[in-house]
Amino acid sequence: MQTQPRTLEATFIFPTDFLWGVSTAAYQIEGAAYEDGRGPSIWDTFAQIPGKVYQNQTGAVAADHYHRYLDDIALMKSLNLGAYRFSIAWPRILPQGVGAINQAGLDFYDRLVDSLLAQEIVPAATLYHWDLPQALSDKGGWVNRATAEAFADYAEVVARRLGDRVALWQTHNEPWCVAYLGYGVGEHAPGIRNQSVVAAVAHHLLLSHGLALPRLRANTAASAQLGITLNFTPAYAGDDQPATRVAVEKAERVNRWFADPIFKGSYPEGLFDDLGIAPPPVQAGDMEVISAPIDFLGVNNYTRSLFQATSDGSQSVQVDPVPGALYTEMHWEVYPRGLGDLLIWLQNEYAPTALFVVENGAAFPDVWDGQSDQIADPLRVSYLRDHIQSVGRAIEQGAHVKGYFAWSLMDNYEWAFGYSKRFGIVYIDYPSQRRIIKESARWYADFIRNQRQLSRR
Repeated sequence: MQTQPRTLEATFIFPTDFLWGVSTAAYQIEGAAYEDGRGPSIWDTFAQIPGKVYQNQTGAVAADHYHRYLDDIALMKSLNLGAYRFSIAWPRILPQGVGAINQAGLDFYDRLVDSLLAQEIVPAATLYHWDLPQALSDKGGWVNRATAEAFADYAEVVARRLGDRVALWQTHNEPWCVAYLGYGVGEHAPGIRNQSVVAAVAHHLLLSHGLALPRLRANTAASAQLGITLNFTPAYAGDDQPATRVAVEKAERVNRWFADPIFKGSYPEGLFDDLGIAPPPVQAGDMEVISAPIDFLGVNNYTRSLFQATSDGSQSVQVDPVPGALYTEMHWEVYPRGLGDLLIWLQNEYAPTALFVVENGAAFPDVWDGQSDQIADPLRVSYLRDHIQSVGRAIEQGAHVKGYFAWSLMDNYEWAFGYSKRFGIVYIDYPSQRRIIKESARWYADFIRNQRQLSRR
């Protein structure tokens, strides 16, 4: 089945320098968990606890990207990709989280970056995508303020090696997930279920971001751009009832949890009361460190939340499912308009210098026949097309969006869901590690090529 990417091209042409890319994360694709001096991470430990991950699956092999990165980069080049967002595994660089540097780990990312540049693909590095060294977790992890200082040291180590070549640096990916899913409800590593520490964890993640920024600026090229990536789920009202307005306001405060400190130097008023937890242990000077200027904000978005009042109007609840809506395998509503609305809101609310959509994608039940070199995934084609069109609408309305990265390049280890969810535009047959290009990847490659041609006219 061939899908012609004509709809958006007729209505919006993206700038010539707009970055079209894909994203991945180290633990989700690299494998080689016990090779070349890499230390254990909290996900290595968490995944080995029976019942924590689907079918007790681990990321020990994953998509074997550590050994197949050259083939994967060649695949990216064949798909016309201009940028690749990857994360660096902290325990591959500093097996104990601090102290002795594992040069073999730095060597791998050195080769990765050079290979990307050789194919004219812009490297975009994320320093923390959830794989905290287990040794630091044993000392309290992100509950411990010292972990923020250790992160800044780690950032400097990486920047000294790669800072002359990596164009985009993100300190963290989705710190909300780390704080709430990892420490509040225990669905993610390290599996702690303690609401009383969530605010401290979130604060130390933000502090680590702020502490890392001057280290990165001192050890990267003058042209390098530094930022952080946050996840947002825009909230909508399904009626005009007072209870619904209150519910939407509470959801919006959660969306501001990390953005307000970074851009405004303060936490949203009422947030911690909403959450029913004590405020974080803020020390003198912390908020000034956290709110140091950044060059861009990375934006992750997959869905929205819709609230509607109960029949008696006494409270408002999230509508689930939304009647008539399409849902992904993650049970996330497909709502492309939400991404554009979010980008416009972020621009108006925080006035960032630049925005990059660095994760946007969908898991659908892809099926491979075991032989052919094609996989039809028309729902993902529609998802990408419609969300990219929403990005174009946001740019037309003044949002400073400079790039779009689809999640994900390839099927991967989807955290507690193991290998049961497929987000990739490239299919991975895990027993053979064969890569099969999906229809969505072919569509994306055609779309990028056509956009480049149109923008140069």
